[in-house]
Amino acid sequence: MSPHRVENGACESRDRIPPDTAPPRDEGSPLWLAPFEALGSEVALATRSKDRVVVGVVGCGTVGTGAVQVLLSNAAWIAGRVGAPVVLKSVADIDWTRPRGFEVPEALRRSDAESVIADPEIDVVVEAIGGVGMAAQVVRAALARGKSVVTPNKELMAKQGGELLALASEKGVDLMFEGAVGGGIPIIKPMKESLAGDTIERIVGIVNGTTNYILTGMARENRDFADALASAQALGYAEADPTADVEGLDSLYKIAILASIAFGSRVSVSDLYHEGITRVTAADIGYARQLGFAVKLLAIAARLGGRVDIRVHPAFIPLEHPLASISDVFNGVLVRGRQVGDVMFYGRGAGQGPTGVAVVGDVVDCARNLLHGAAGRVPCRCGCSLPLLPMEEVVCRNYVRMRVTDRPGVIGRIATCFGSHGVSLASVFQPDTEVGPGLAEIVWITHAVQERQMRAALAEIATLPMVNEVASVIRLEG
Repeated sequence: MSPHRVENGACESRDRIPPDTAPPRDEGSPLWLAPFEALGSEVALATRSKDRVVVGVVGCGTVGTGAVQVLLSNAAWIAGRVGAPVVLKSVADIDWTRPRGFEVPEALRRSDAESVIADPEIDVVVEAIGGVGMAAQVVRAALARGKSVVTPNKELMAKQGGELLALASEKGVDLMFEGAVGGGIPIIKPMKESLAGDTIERIVGIVNGTTNYILTGMARENRDFADALASAQALGYAEADPTADVEGLDSLYKIAILASIAFGSRVSVSDLYHEGITRVTAADIGYARQLGFAVKLLAIAARLGGRVDIRVHPAFIPLEHPLASISDVFNGVLVRGRQVGDVMFYGRGAGQGPTGVAVVGDVVDCARNLLHGAAGRVPCRCGCSLPLLPMEEVVCRNYVRMRVTDRPGVIGRIATCFGSHGVSLASVFQPDTEVGPGLAEIVWITHAVQERQMRAALAEIATLPMVNEVASVIRLEG
């Protein structure tokens, strides 16, 4: 149960986050490395026409293509919703040869981002590059020139959102990011607007479709992790390098964004605990089912008095819990308000179409605001920095699976060790499972206990001569 923490743009242990200065994934062309700092606010903006809003897209991968397709295919409907035409003028990408499943008209194609940002006719820039290198340059340059920006970039908003939102406010424009958390699920706007009158007490969600697909496959088909991951990659649900998903980083960025909105507090991603699903086994999922639980990768944020508890890790949740039945690539977020109670958001959390719709929804909002002189109407206000509850102080029930020497007295010795560290046991059972010559498997469920005590108990138990392996530790939620 050792923590995996993000520190200064990198992770301890096996977790690695590329530093903000690392080359972004798709920026290989010199044409994309234009000096954006030269495009400062001193450059005068052309007077915007009141009869239309002009849009430029930077990055035409999966999400960018989805946004372009929605803007072009639904142009008449969008114009009716805005009250004026929303015209897509330019789409910049470094590689127009790769297949996209949608043919971007030749007249819209550009090979450099600068041509979009420097165009005085463009009112709204959509950043769909990803990462925090080139994407950050594009967003800053567009905001500095007084253009509204739409981005579905969760890593950028989690790491640099505060300063970018401050720049947007200074320039009197919008920075919108609905697609950054829930893909096609509306969650940012409802939390900023619909729930603005309530005090949000807790958020718990499944916010990564890749890991949910993997865990669903492991549960349905008794697959091991590696096999379920390979299936997800074959179907395009997981990247060739799935680290950001399976180690919980993607979920971490998303819950950091949601927590900052919900609690009005600045959140530093580098301080947050995250743990992925790579150590979850088919055996763990099978035992969970026997005990009346499902296993999910949860993103959790809670207000606890004057502190906040924000973390990502696998968890057992009761089968009757609203999130337990969410399967495959679907996402779900449960928000608890002091007055409204529980509100559930459910749908496809990623993909070209769903995220493209979310991006265009933000474009529509930007367009309306521009036409009515109301940019920045609903800002994200993070006026404080609530202290973070250290992971060592988090209180949870726990599932523990271990392999031990199969002889009398072992269970009693281990139970005594748990008790010496203040860990109270709710149940224990020894499955009739073949785990090796002279070995037995024992499954423990604890009562709620502070993380610090749980770790101390497990550290001592791991040294006992009758303990072959502490194979798995998973927290219980809900």
